Amino acid sequence: MTLDRGEVHDRWAAWLLDRRFGGDTAQRDAMLPALYGYRDEVLRRAAIRPGDVVLDVGCGDGLIGFGAADLVGPSGRVVFTDISADLLAVCRDIAASSADPTGTQTSRFAFVQTGLPALDGIGSNSVDVATARSVLIYVDDIAGSFGALHRVLRPGGRLSIFEPINRFGRDDRADRLWGFDMSGLEPIAVKVRQYYDAIAPGLATMLAFDERDLLRHAEAAGFEDLHLSYTAEVTRSGGGSVDDMLRRAPNPLVPPLGEIVAAALTPREEAALRERFAAELGARRQDWRLATAYLSATRA
Repeated sequence: MTLDRGEVHDRWAAWLLDRRFGGDTAQRDAMLPALYGYRDEVLRRAAIRPGDVVLDVGCGDGLIGFGAADLVGPSGRVVFTDISADLLAVCRDIAASSADPTGTQTSRFAFVQTGLPALDGIGSNSVDVATARSVLIYVDDIAGSFGALHRVLRPGGRLSIFEPINRFGRDDRADRLWGFDMSGLEPIAVKVRQYYDAIAPGLATMLAFDERDLLRHAEAAGFEDLHLSYTAEVTRSGGGSVDDMLRRAPNPLVPPLGEIVAAALTPREEAALRERFAAELGARRQDWRLATAYLSATRA
């Protein structure tokens, strides 16, 4: 689903449905295999059973929640939660479009506007499974968030989450910017990086934890039988155009990269940066540093 560009949406919906792939449906389609892979692994680790009540925290456009609906079956239920009213509306629309004439399908779903660490409106000991994907990176209180997840689960309930470990992906070398070699253009790279950090103080939460912190906080909250899988990789790729790249926003807290570059640099500096980006993309020399973690656990 994409946004109607004539509508005004909150930043979470605008990014998730449009700005993260620059409005390019081909780029969106290229992202889908990875997104489905994350979803499938979160669901596998959740060990969802028919009849379960599943809480999807930070449901976004419903990728995990509707996948869970297939697993809980007609006797189960899925509760979608998100801080974004617009994204909850998207999920409601999807649920309504799949409903049978009796409304049986929609009665299996609930939609609550809330988020971590509070999870207001979600009762204690009320769900069998809690899932989340790329949610904690936007939350200040990690310890409180694990406490809330523990609270809402019934005894024996399962937690299954996925998080990018952005500490690994952050590369602050002066001669690097977004995976590109900036040798000879270091002052330009520094200006862009400083502007990027200044416009979104909330980015600090994205770097606030690593995989060991996830285990530590989950255990401290009372979870048992913890299992964590961590993967890190450094790859090199390229191709595509500079304009396509600059139309994309890396996360909901910042504008598209092109707006950042234009605001941070003089026209001459921007031209030099674009020329370097084009050369590096053409030679397929953009480095990608990516680390991810899956954590599953049980409430005793």
